[in-house]
Amino acid sequence: MNLLEKHFDLAFAAPDGIQKLRELILTLAMQGKLVPQDPDDQPASELLKEIEAEKQRLVKEGKIKQPKPLPEIKLDEVPYKLPKNWEWVRLGSISTKLTDGSHNPPKDSGNGYPMLSSQNVNFGKIDFLSPSRHVSEEDFHVENKRTNISPGDVLLTIVASLGRPAVVPHDAPKFVLQRSVAVIDTPISPDFLCKQLGSPLCTDYYLKHGKGTAQKGIYLGKLSEMLIALPPLAEQHRIVAKTDRLMARCDELEKLRAERNQKRITIHTAACDRLLTAKESDDFSTAWRFITQHFGELYSVKENVAELRKAILQLAVMGKLVPQDPNDEPASELLRTIKAEKQKLVREGKIKQSTPLPEIKIEEVPAQLPQGWVWGKIDTIVRSLKNDIRTGPFGSSLHKADHRTEGIPVWGIESINKNGSFSGKNKIYVSAEKAEELSSFRVQGGDIIVSRSGTIGELCQLPDDAPYGLISTNLMKISLDKQVMVAGYFCLLFKGARSINAQLTELCSGSTRLFLTQAILSKLLFPIPPLAEQHRIVAKIYQLMALCDHLDHQIDAAASKQTTLLNAVMAQV
Repeated sequence: MNLLEKHFDLAFAAPDGIQKLRELILTLAMQGKLVPQDPDDQPASELLKEIEAEKQRLVKEGKIKQPKPLPEIKLDEVPYKLPKNWEWVRLGSISTKLTDGSHNPPKDSGNGYPMLSSQNVNFGKIDFLSPSRHVSEEDFHVENKRTNISPGDVLLTIVASLGRPAVVPHDAPKFVLQRSVAVIDTPISPDFLCKQLGSPLCTDYYLKHGKGTAQKGIYLGKLSEMLIALPPLAEQHRIVAKTDRLMARCDELEKLRAERNQKRITIHTAACDRLLTAKESDDFSTAWRFITQHFGELYSVKENVAELRKAILQLAVMGKLVPQDPNDEPASELLRTIKAEKQKLVREGKIKQSTPLPEIKIEEVPAQLPQGWVWGKIDTIVRSLKNDIRTGPFGSSLHKADHRTEGIPVWGIESINKNGSFSGKNKIYVSAEKAEELSSFRVQGGDIIVSRSGTIGELCQLPDDAPYGLISTNLMKISLDKQVMVAGYFCLLFKGARSINAQLTELCSGSTRLFLTQAILSKLLFPIPPLAEQHRIVAKIYQLMALCDHLDHQIDAAASKQTTLLNAVMAQV
């Protein structure tokens, strides 16, 4: 036991160490290894005789029904050897009440007595303030006949989240239960039983005997057969007291770790904000120097690595990630050249004249850009606005009758990985004939697909070797003019630019569901750097994201090492 207490610091260091420590404490408690045995304690065998006598008295008085006989405990069922004066028993044999709540709950009365479900019971705590429903006085008396709950009874969740126990406190209001919660009355210490029901000994039993797919549940009959390690009553009280002290230390550790991590997150957030809002180079350098000086400590928390990724993307689109080169052709000159080329193609009849968009006004500009950059709209960065922005087919153009198990793929939101890469997954195929009919919705290697509903702005570029396919209704296709914008730069704009996110929020505000349309996209302002700088930005992004990947790997490796060390120490205990 000294070894256990000595290595609380190991549990603090390992990611799930405190939870493992809690499980170890309960395991030791139920093996008789947490507190010393006292030979003067009344043996558990005598306690069992008293419990049986009490049950028979209640049967004679008509207060409980004669319980069904339980199977004898076989040797191969016993998981480990118990100390002297302990006994293996079945839960039903030490319970004077073992039932569940209502299988046909009454309608919610809006007020009255709380009716609790499994969501209200959680490892030693009962939430009476947010019940699943309330019942009337009349319904309460009907339901209470089934459970007759009293202070000191033990509640146990037996549907969905199995095995969360709690003792009904003495100041509990009157309440009833739904069938997802069982109620147990026992002559042994309810606090001891509560701890055992939440220990690995019992949680393993729930997992093994729980039935169902969407929501697992355990039947009362099977629950009553569960093995319980029963110590003398006096030792039960000593175990409860010792367990409470150790669990309180675990609570302290969790609080300390949460405070430490939150402090690191708060400091890192402030440093990143200073980076992103720095107006002078000295301010920027000071903020970056602070991050580098505390790099190891700040990036021991995954949340900070995630925020670093966001900061990198934001710095990129602010022109602060790579230096500007005065020899680069300014974006404004490039756009003039492209505009002249498009007008030439219109005159030659090779492309159609697109509807001109309004000039960008000074008051529309979200922020000042570096020298050589310009603000532009979508018509300046795609080949032809009408032909290069497409949304997937709607309505009757793609019926379920058109779906095939093979053929031409129809890419959907599942085609975009969370990291912004192309997954190649799809749920729908169509025939080659149908695909030809819907050829305007065709996408190919190099095109960008963007989610336009749900989580707006999830996007990826199709690799050059991506198979020819169509896009579904929840995607938008964008074909960039590669002379104006690099696809990698456009993708990081949507992922990291606060100005883009702010514009989307404003343009979509007021609608019940965010939905990206071509009209909204055409209003967005994009920061456009010189083409050469776009390439430098994308290269730098790849380099820095690889560093972030390495940081995540380091955190995982350190956590794995601490967990291995903790497991080794716990094995000794």
